[in-house]
Amino acid sequence: MQQSYFVVGTDTGVGKTTISSALLQHFVNKGASAVGMKPIASGCERSEHGIWKGQLVNDDVVALYEAGNVAAPLELINPYHFAPAIAPHIAAEEASVEIDLGLIVRAYSTLAETAEVVVVEGAGGFLVPVNKQLTMADLAVKLNLPVILVVGMRLGCINHALLTVEAIKARGLKLAGWVANRIDPDMSMFEENLASLQQRIDVPCLSVVGWQGEVGFSL
Repeated sequence: MQQSYFVVGTDTGVGKTTISSALLQHFVNKGASAVGMKPIASGCERSEHGIWKGQLVNDDVVALYEAGNVAAPLELINPYHFAPAIAPHIAAEEASVEIDLGLIVRAYSTLAETAEVVVVEGAGGFLVPVNKQLTMADLAVKLNLPVILVVGMRLGCINHALLTVEAIKARGLKLAGWVANRIDPDMSMFEENLASLQQRIDVPCLSVVGWQGEVGFSL
C-alpha cells in the first residue's frame, strides 16, 4: 500500500505537526510502515544528543520522526533546515541557499520507496514563499499528493479555511479532508464556527480536536 498525504495549514502555529504526528501514529497502529517528512524547517537548533547530534534540527522534525516507525536520514526527512525562526524563504536567503523543489521531490520519492505511508508537513500556510518565485503550493503541486488541511479554530478561521480550500482546488489538487484543531481555548461560538465550515467545505472533516485534546481520524 502506498498512501501518502501533504498536510497544510491555514496559518503557522495551527497544529500541523500535532496532526501530522497523530496521522503517522494512526497508520503505525494499523500495521503500516510510516515516515514523516518536513521538507523545509526554520527555527532549528544544534542537537546535543541522539542520532542527529551536532546537526541543525527542528522540534517538529523530531516529533515526526518519533511518530513514525521507519528510520531515515535527516537529509531525506528534512532537506532544508535553518536556524532563525523566521519565514523559510527569508531564512534561506540569509543562509545564501536557494530552495530547490526538485531536491525535495527526489527526497520524497526515496522515502516513498522505504515506507508505505509518507506524511509530508508543509511550513506555515499554503502560500508561504519558499524562494523568490515559488510557494509551498508549488511544492504541493509537484508532489501531487492528497492534501489534508489543518484549520486552526480561532476567530477568523472561516475566511482563512475557505480561501485555502479555494487555493488548493484551483491548483488541481485533491483535498482529502480537513481537521478542526481548537487552538484557542476561549474561542467564542466554537460549535457554530465548526458547523459553518462543515457546511461549506465539501470534503470530510477527518477529526475535531479539542484544546490540547487527543486526535482521532476517520480515515
